Amino acid sequence: MTAIKRTKKSKWTNYAIWFIMPAFILYSLFVIAPTLSAAYLSFTSWNGISDEIRYIGLNNFVEIWNSTRVHHAFKNTLIFTVSLVIMENILAILLAMLVDKVRWFKNIFRSIFYFPVLMSGVVMGFIWVIILNYNFGVVNQIMDMIGLSSWKMDWLGDPDLALISIILSTIWKSAGYYMVIYLAGIQGIPQDLKEAASIDGANNWQQFRHITFPLLASAMTVCMMLSMIGSLKIFDQIAVMTDGGPGFATETLTYIIYKVGFGELRQGFGTALAIVLFLITLVLSLIQIKVLRKREVQY
Repeated sequence: MTAIKRTKKSKWTNYAIWFIMPAFILYSLFVIAPTLSAAYLSFTSWNGISDEIRYIGLNNFVEIWNSTRVHHAFKNTLIFTVSLVIMENILAILLAMLVDKVRWFKNIFRSIFYFPVLMSGVVMGFIWVIILNYNFGVVNQIMDMIGLSSWKMDWLGDPDLALISIILSTIWKSAGYYMVIYLAGIQGIPQDLKEAASIDGANNWQQFRHITFPLLASAMTVCMMLSMIGSLKIFDQIAVMTDGGPGFATETLTYIIYKVGFGELRQGFGTALAIVLFLITLVLSLIQIKVLRKREVQY
């Protein structure tokens, strides 16, 4: 009997290997091999075109450590990430609660809030370039109409406002995606809990604080993780709206990787910077998962 069981187990193992093999080959070709290649290129000086690849050791990483431009891009990335993670999730929760309370045309409101998510970052960027244009943009035109011409601002040309403008436009685009996830979480909360709290005299804020918010812990873990990763790799909006400018005011780590690797033909340095960004993303993701999972367990 034991020999028969071993034979059957071996047969199923062979079948499993054949099923897994195509996916493993594709994964190796398009993920593992490029990753190993990138790890090697990060220790070289290469322009991305010629066949000459010169090994320079840790010089790229030393330059990253000492580069003022990279430090500024890292600061911008940190501002983007913190701002987007907090504001996207707050707005998404508010929208989800509002849509959940709507009696009529709930699907229409849900579609309206979700519509910006369907647009590509490039299209969204062009739309906001027009909206925020200093001369004929909607925002400044409204300022003129209500008699606040002195408040007209060069939203994308002012170094102090360009970063804020990209953050706000990105929130407008992404909040609807997280709203759908939170809405599913809210609709999964048993109504008995809310009814019992209402009978006990709990107002809307108390119900949200002690019932809705704690029971959204798992949805919040997913949304905050996706929001953080999306914020760290933001590219399209910056490329279209400011091209990293004015000056270097809106450059992030992702954008500087593109500018250095393809604009300045320094693929080795750009790859080293990509490795650094990967490690930052990995560390922050692990920390965030640990903290948010702990909150899920508490509730």
